[in-house]
Amino acid sequence: MQYQTESWGSYKMSNLGFGGDVGFAADTSLLRLETMVAESAVVIFSVSTCCMCHAVKGLFRGMGVSPVVHELDLHPYGGDIQRALIRLLGCSGASSPGALPVVFIGGKLVGAMDRVMASHINGSLVPLLKDAGALWL
Repeated sequence: MQYQTESWGSYKMSNLGFGGDVGFAADTSLLRLETMVAESAVVIFSVSTCCMCHAVKGLFRGMGVSPVVHELDLHPYGGDIQRALIRLLGCSGASSPGALPVVFIGGKLVGAMDRVMASHINGSLVPLLKDAGALWL
């Protein structure tokens, strides 16, 4: 089974349920998220005390990839960013299992832990990393 990644451009505010009438906070969170995703070939949104987040960070570092990691519990706008990520993933709430970590590779949403591990197991993670310039093997 191959998992497809989604281009960031395919996610507009209307797709996330953030209409123009929702207000400035949703707009700002999405802009902030878009800027953060563009920072590096691999971007991980994490919580510093989450064991699954730790495992995903270890997976990438063990492969020789240096991801940019945003610890949302330590970020001043972490709650807003986490809510935007949850909506992007289609989860029901902040306590949803699988909501974090969230991984972007080459500006494309890979997904949460389940998608990252499935991509690693089926062999599609390494080509994604190579295409994004994060891995040179």
